[in-house]
Amino acid sequence: MTERVVLAYGDSNTHGTVPMATLEDQGRFSPAERWPGVCAAALGSGWRMIEEGLPGRTTVHPDPIEGAHKNGLAILPAILETHRPIDLVVLMLGTNDLKQRFSVTPLDIGVSVSKLLDALGQSRSGPKSNRPRLLVVAPMPIEEVGCLAGMFEGGAAKSRRIAAEVARVAALYGADFLDAGEVITVSEIDGIHFDAAAHAALGRAIAAKIGEMSV
Repeated sequence: MTERVVLAYGDSNTHGTVPMATLEDQGRFSPAERWPGVCAAALGSGWRMIEEGLPGRTTVHPDPIEGAHKNGLAILPAILETHRPIDLVVLMLGTNDLKQRFSVTPLDIGVSVSKLLDALGQSRSGPKSNRPRLLVVAPMPIEEVGCLAGMFEGGAAKSRRIAAEVARVAALYGADFLDAGEVITVSEIDGIHFDAAAHAALGRAIAAKIGEMSV
């Protein structure tokens, strides 16, 4: 059986960042604990998971503080060419767009996701140079607590309107959709990241969705 390749493209919650008690915390869950690892284990043999989670990654914005390389759109073509052929891309971005420094709306975030879907559609990075299948995951709502509260000031209310915008865009592009907010919640420690139990739940939910897609 031909191995099917899944690219998990996201931010710190795909990277597996442990909820942060201070801004200096750099903890990361083990490969088996992170949601891509859980997902790969649930999918079983015949699948290969490529983890591309960068802390601070946005949809389309170079970060004036953390660096231009945080722009998810700018680096995406190189990643797709590196790993092709890719059967399925699981895209989960938008949380970092909620940082106060970007001053964007939920509608803006949906449009930004559409730019990523444009790039994925034009990449010809799937089997036989076709487009890979697309699963868009709306990030879960955030809370303004702990050491990251000031960075995400005003983002909690906005985050509750992202899923509807992302679902609308996914439908326009013929992509499958999953709302992470219906599966997990963020940690009370920093309001952005989630714990190992939530990683496990999300990984299983994404694997189940992939199974429904018949990739």
